[in-house]
Amino acid sequence: QVQLVESGGGLVQLGEALNISCVASGTMGTIYDMAWYRQTPGNPRVLVAVIDENGRTKNGDSMKGRFTISRDNFKKTVYLRMSRLSPEDTAVYYCNADIMTYSRSTGFKRNYYWGQGTQVTVSS
Repeated sequence: QVQLVESGGGLVQLGEALNISCVASGTMGTIYDMAWYRQTPGNPRVLVAVIDENGRTKNGDSMKGRFTISRDNFKKTVYLRMSRLSPEDTAVYYCNADIMTYSRSTGFKRNYYWGQGTQVTVSS
């Protein structure tokens, strides 16, 4: 059973930086795209950045410049480096991953998984 667990969120001050991470655990095959989304109350989740299994990255609209995504395939971990944070970046940040799994009953399956989210709060 695949699980994604985020960590590293918290309270930071205006202009500070923060690193958050997400590790995948359980029995799995290839991890394809790994991504970070964020969500504020009453709004849909918005893509922050995505990275594929070869390390190619893409940032979401209006997310360029201050957000850097990276991954460690051996550790099955994706990271998000956030810099020059402002109160507008306050949100719950969710990890998402496209993962292949196998079971004798269902064979190979490829699904998107979500973490439980980590709160990032930026104080002015």
